Amino acid sequence: MAGEKLWGSPEDEARIGESEARELICEIGRRLWLKDMADCNAGNISYRLGPDRVLATPTLISKGFMKPDDLVVLDMAGNQISGTRQKTSETRMHLGVYAERPDAKAVIHAHPRHVLSFAITNTTPESCILTEVEGTIGEIPMVPYQTQGTADFAAALRPFVKDHMAFILAQHGALTLGRGLIEAFWAMETLETYCAVLLTARILGEPKRIPSDKMAEIYALKKRLGIPDKRA
Repeated sequence: MAGEKLWGSPEDEARIGESEARELICEIGRRLWLKDMADCNAGNISYRLGPDRVLATPTLISKGFMKPDDLVVLDMAGNQISGTRQKTSETRMHLGVYAERPDAKAVIHAHPRHVLSFAITNTTPESCILTEVEGTIGEIPMVPYQTQGTADFAAALRPFVKDHMAFILAQHGALTLGRGLIEAFWAMETLETYCAVLLTARILGEPKRIPSDKMAEIYALKKRLGIPDKRA
C-alpha cells in the first residue's frame, strides 16, 4: 500500500524527504477519497519542502488515484517549478497559510460531507463541547465566502489563520493545517467527525458545554504540548 511504511506519527514524519512526502500525500489523498471527503477531483494537499518550495497536488485529478509523479512543485510566489501536470488555482490559499504560519508544514483542503452541512448554512460549530476536539483543533471559525481560486478567496482566510488550525469555508468545504501531513490529516478527520457528531446529537437535545474550569485544564495541557489556542 502506498505510503504504508510512512504512516507513523508527526514525529516520524519530520525525518522524511521529498520522495517519501510524495508517497504520503498520495496515501492521504486515497484516504480522503475513501472517507467521502474528496469526491470527484475535489480538494488539494500541499507540503512545505523548504523555505521557498512547496509540493502540491495538481488540478483536475482524483485524490484517490494519484501517483507520486503527478504532484507539482511551486515556489512561494505560486510559480510552478516542476511537474508535468498543471497546478491548481487553489494553491493561492495554501501559500497564504504558509506566509502567515511559519510553523505550518502541511495544508489540506477537502469537502467532507458533514462539514459541508455547516458550510452551506453558514453555521459555526459550537466550541467547548467535545474533549478530543478541544485538545487538538480547538475553536473552528467560519471563513466568509469568496469565489474559489481567486486572490479574494485566499485573503478571506488571512484574519483567521494565525489563531486556528481547522476552518470551515462558507459554501465550499474545509481546510486544515499542521506541523506535518499526518497532523493536518488528523485535523481534517477530527473536524468531519465533530460535525457529524453535532448533527446527530441535536436529535437528542442541546449539546452540553465543558465547564470553564475544566476547559482551563485543557488549555494548560495544550500549552505544554505546544498547540496554540488563542483562548488560553
